[in-house]
Amino acid sequence: MLRRLGYQPELSRRMGPFGNFAISFSVISILSGGMTLYGFGLMTGGPAVMLWGWFGVGLMVLLLGCALAEVTSAYPTSGALYFMASKLGGPRWGYYTGWFNLLGLLGGEAGGCYGTALFTGAWLNLQWGFTPTPAKTLGIFAVILLLLATLNLFGVRLVSILNSISVWWHLAGVAVIVGALIIVPSHHQSASFVFGHFANTTGWSSPLYVGALGLLLAQYTFSGYDASAHLSEETTKAQVSAAKGIVHSIVWSWVAGFVLLAGLTFAIQNYAGTIGSATGVPAAQIFLDALGEGGAKALLLIVIIAQLFCANAGLASASRMVFAFSRDGALPFSPTWRRLSARTRTPVNAVWLSVGVAFVLALPSLYSLTAYFAVTAINVIGITPAYAIPVYLRLRAGDNFVPGPWSLGRWSKPIGWTAVAWVVFVTVLFCLPQVSPVTVNSFNYASVALVAVLLLATALWLTRGRRSYNIPVYGSATERAEFAQDVV
Repeated sequence: MLRRLGYQPELSRRMGPFGNFAISFSVISILSGGMTLYGFGLMTGGPAVMLWGWFGVGLMVLLLGCALAEVTSAYPTSGALYFMASKLGGPRWGYYTGWFNLLGLLGGEAGGCYGTALFTGAWLNLQWGFTPTPAKTLGIFAVILLLLATLNLFGVRLVSILNSISVWWHLAGVAVIVGALIIVPSHHQSASFVFGHFANTTGWSSPLYVGALGLLLAQYTFSGYDASAHLSEETTKAQVSAAKGIVHSIVWSWVAGFVLLAGLTFAIQNYAGTIGSATGVPAAQIFLDALGEGGAKALLLIVIIAQLFCANAGLASASRMVFAFSRDGALPFSPTWRRLSARTRTPVNAVWLSVGVAFVLALPSLYSLTAYFAVTAINVIGITPAYAIPVYLRLRAGDNFVPGPWSLGRWSKPIGWTAVAWVVFVTVLFCLPQVSPVTVNSFNYASVALVAVLLLATALWLTRGRRSYNIPVYGSATERAEFAQDVV
């Protein structure tokens, strides 16, 4: 199938269906995104918006994931989103999609690793009185990046094993955290509080507006499931395995994430104290108030290890995107980044480039976390539209699109259009101001990031991309349809 799409197999195909599911589940990482953004949820709508918003957003993301899985089944390559867009809409569509996807993945790697560094600093503070200054946090961040790069250089087999462990770590971790928060504290919030309390400390007066902002906790967390597509060239039976990996990772994250958020919220002892926690991590404050220092440190360690699993999977996904984009001539110095290790068939230089860019993106944190968040806003504002573009182009193609063995059938159009509409809505939501009054420190820089990505992609397309970017030609639609039938 890969040869019919125009590529010679180069990567080592040693990842099974479970490993493919595991990488997307690990990148979504409810113990990373959900825990890191929990404080944001407490301020933008509170428990009611967090819990019901998680349910509603999860459903919409599942529809988007199903629509994307259908296109992935037809085009199982490491390039994933941009390759799909190129085949369905032409090279310019693919080029822009690729840059959105690439910068989103690299921004996500920077944000995920930096969040892990913040949690690690909080744990070190509880354990040994460590003071996590910006410089020390950046040092922890650098050590984490080096650790993850080393693990990724050992080859996809180790990455697959770690991701498989990650699945059970996340599920067991949620069970342990929620179980401890149910059993140990003598006081719990009521169900009416958990599912009905609305809170607003944003400065905005409109409950509807604040409730919409609160949906972003779930939307921020539900990202990265394109990892299954990026690892498809290293996965057996990729046309089905990668599609199922996307869908199953969303479903299990949806269920486990709801349980985690509910468990945390029932265990809140002091709402205002949780939001204004001296640890800087509201979830850590819940652990401290409910379980004491010893219990809090144990649960934080579970979260930190889960976040490391998440960042490791994210690096694998980002490096495969770098490799594929270079293979098609889209990046400067493409021959360097597409080079593979002769021993492991791993894109070594792509791994190091991904790590290097992530470190550079985090450097503004030395001077201002606001500046850092402005840079990493590229993650959410880049990667979410990139999911919808192949789906939109597939809908536009109509009967010219030849589905793979995993297909939505007659549900393809209603699910696809619903997913595209949702992405348009949340992209606007990403760009709206989240705090009032709006100042330099509180300004939402996601809109700036969106414009920056568009300008960068346009400049590169005009100066070199339209000449160097080249997607290979594959067989006719009839040949592909016959091959898809053979696979079935």
